[in-house]
Amino acid sequence: MTFQNGEYIFMTDGKTRHWLKVSEGMMKISIGTIDGSRIMELDDGQKLSFAGREFTLFRPGTADLMGAVERGAQIVTPKDAATIIMNCDIKVGDTVLEVGAGSGALTTALIRAVMPTGNVHTLELREDYAEKTGKNIRRYGLDKFWKCQIGNAKDAKVDIVADVLTMDMPDPWLAFENLSKNLRAGGRICVYVPNMNQVEDSVRKLREMNFIEVFALENIQREIEVHPGGVRPSFGTLGHTAYLIFGRKIY
Repeated sequence: MTFQNGEYIFMTDGKTRHWLKVSEGMMKISIGTIDGSRIMELDDGQKLSFAGREFTLFRPGTADLMGAVERGAQIVTPKDAATIIMNCDIKVGDTVLEVGAGSGALTTALIRAVMPTGNVHTLELREDYAEKTGKNIRRYGLDKFWKCQIGNAKDAKVDIVADVLTMDMPDPWLAFENLSKNLRAGGRICVYVPNMNQVEDSVRKLREMNFIEVFALENIQREIEVHPGGVRPSFGTLGHTAYLIFGRKIY
C-alpha cells in the first residue's frame, strides 16, 4: 500500500535519516522542500531521488519510533522494552498500566504491542514529562490508544484493571500496595530501576506481597562489526541501562 496522508515515515541515504509526516502539497523537511504527491506515489522500501541524492523511504518499526522520540528524560531502550513486552506477555487487546512516562519511548512500544484493541494508561508524576510524551504519541498517531493521568503512584486512584503493570520510578516498592489492586489476578508486573539496592527492595516487597515467579535481570547488548576481511565485536557496548524485575500476581 502506498504511503497515506498523515503517515509518519522516514527517508534515508544509508547514513542519516530524515523524518516526515506525509501530506498533500509541498512539505518542508530538514534538507529542503518536497512535493508530497511524489511521496504518496511510493510504498515501503522504494527509492526517491531528491536534492541530488538517492533516498529509500520506510515505514518505521517500533524501535525506529522509540529512537526518534523528542527526549526529555532518559528513555527506556529497545533492548529493555523488548524484554518487558516478552516477559510480561503484552499482546493485542491488553490493558497496560504504566507508571512513569519519561519521554514516551516505552509508552510507544507498549501501545504498538496492544493496539488496535488494547490501551495504555500512563500514571505520571510530572506534568512536563506527560506533555513531552503526549507530544511524541500524538506525532505518531497513537494517542487514541493512550490515556495519561497526573498523580503520585503511591496514593493515586486509578480506575482500571490492568493485565500488566510497568513501573519506572525511584522507589516503586512504596507504590506496590496502592497499585497492585489495579492488576488482575494472574497479571504481570515489571519494575525498571537502575541500582542494585532498588532491586533488593523491590524483590523483597513483591515476595512479601505473595507475588510469584519473581526474578531480576539486566540486558547487555553488543553489536558485531562486519567488514571485508574481518569480523569483531564493536568497541562500543550498550551495557547497563537498568535492572528489570518481573513478577506475577496471584489471588
